Amino acid sequence: MSVKGRAGVGGGVMGSRNAVVSRNLALLLCFSSFFAGILFTTRIWTEPERTYLESEDCNQNPKVKNHTSNNSLGQISNTQYDISALDTKISNIEMKLAAAKAAQQSLVSGDTASGNTKRKYFMVIGINTAFSSRKRRDSVRTTWMPQGEARKKLVKEKGIVIRFVIGHSSTAGGILDKAIEAEEMVHGDFLRLEHVEGYLELSAKTKTYFSTAVVLWDADFYIKVEDDVHVNLATLGTILAGHRKKHQVYVGCMKSGPVLSKRGVKYYEPEHWKFGVAGNKYFRHATGQLYAISKDLATYIYENQNILHKYVNEDVSLGSWFIGLDVEHVDDKRICCGTPPDCEWKAQLGSVCAASFDWKCSGICRSVERMVEVHKTCGEDVNALEHASF
Repeated sequence: MSVKGRAGVGGGVMGSRNAVVSRNLALLLCFSSFFAGILFTTRIWTEPERTYLESEDCNQNPKVKNHTSNNSLGQISNTQYDISALDTKISNIEMKLAAAKAAQQSLVSGDTASGNTKRKYFMVIGINTAFSSRKRRDSVRTTWMPQGEARKKLVKEKGIVIRFVIGHSSTAGGILDKAIEAEEMVHGDFLRLEHVEGYLELSAKTKTYFSTAVVLWDADFYIKVEDDVHVNLATLGTILAGHRKKHQVYVGCMKSGPVLSKRGVKYYEPEHWKFGVAGNKYFRHATGQLYAISKDLATYIYENQNILHKYVNEDVSLGSWFIGLDVEHVDDKRICCGTPPDCEWKAQLGSVCAASFDWKCSGICRSVERMVEVHKTCGEDVNALEHASF
């Protein structure tokens, strides 16, 4: 009994301890299950959300994605268009400022009728020149270009404006620009362009010249001539007067030379591939020594100056601008005579030349020394311009 009694007592103590352990273990398991449930529930709701976002980003509807891409491209295109439009506006403002400056110069030099700055002119002659060509300009001034009161009279009575055309140096306000300003103070016969001078920029200069001149002077014709070419003004005026009633006319000595594709040669054409296979020729265009265009064509250049393509050769560029337009090309060989004896013989036969130069030099060879000789031999009668009626 005693053994059983101890056993019973011992069994009761052990049972009580086991009950406490079981109760603690149950509580531990409950808490563990609770926290495990929280973690599991959080993961269940978090993971799919992250996966869904990743899936949405990677597997977005192609149409929606393309639409977003197209919107971005559209915004870029609109921005580029706005920049282009702004460039056009700035260019036009610069052109008008240049014209205003030239108008002021015209008032000072007497090229504009008093009290009537919008008078009608017959022709505006722009003589293309460079910073290094002072002696060439002087040779022109002492021969076929009237000076002083005679030039003012030419404007007033005949409506003929003559200007040396030049832009600015790459160093604004530098010694080259100051030299031209000093020369302008003496002669007053320059048209300064908003253009940086450079041999490879002749196409841009030509475009800027016509655009500026048509804003400044309301004329029937606008002429570009090189400063090493001899010109008979009365003869040139007579030729152009015969085309005065034509609205889109392009007058010059028309040619169609070969497209030179060999790098390094004179008149090399970097864009030769645009003209077809090797050995092809250019489209018909006026030679660059002298050509004239009507007001409508000069206006066309002004209004489209920002989209007109520039080839390396300026005479090719001008001809290309008129392709596709209803333009009459006038080929007059009196605009491309040779120097003596060629122009001399023609004058003796009664066919005075409007312009004379040497083809091999693209102008009069050694023009500074020979301009006076050519003028004496091939120049028109001294009274021809005074008696001419345009």
